[in-house]
Amino acid sequence: MPALPRPPLDWSAAVPFPGFSRESKIRLDGDGRFWHEGDRVDHPGLARGLHRWISRHPTDGRIVLENGWDWCYLAVDDVPYFVRGVSIEPGQAGEAGERLVVHLSDDSEEPLVLASLRVDAEGALRCEVKHAAKGGPFAARFDRHAAAALGEHLHEVDGRVVLRLGGQDHTLTQA
Repeated sequence: MPALPRPPLDWSAAVPFPGFSRESKIRLDGDGRFWHEGDRVDHPGLARGLHRWISRHPTDGRIVLENGWDWCYLAVDDVPYFVRGVSIEPGQAGEAGERLVVHLSDDSEEPLVLASLRVDAEGALRCEVKHAAKGGPFAARFDRHAAAALGEHLHEVDGRVVLRLGGQDHTLTQA
């Protein structure tokens, strides 16, 4: 039996039935862990699914969880995406040198847009990801493992943080 086509998502403020709310009690903390009603979401499969469902509401811009069938708002303490790892790869055809690929909390990976890489006031690395995604780009923060993996490529020059990649220096914006 062929699968039924999915109906388009209703992004209006209308609720499917009385007593229902699009506001949820799901929260994404500053370390990239999900919580529901004060309890940490410990099931790895559910946590992976929640990371993959992160999106942006098309009209109000708030972060939502959207699985293709339904959606709800969630609270985000810091950023919706986290950089969990990095790898340095040869540049694509027509690119000079190397490129930095980020491995994200939703199990995807993508080349980093170097112009979006910055250091915040606390010294954490931040960037924008998902430029081509619906609602993108999204803010992301490097977790400590990903930041440490970049350690040998980060240098301080004249009081500024510089990423040395493929023999070229990229000065990071300080936010």
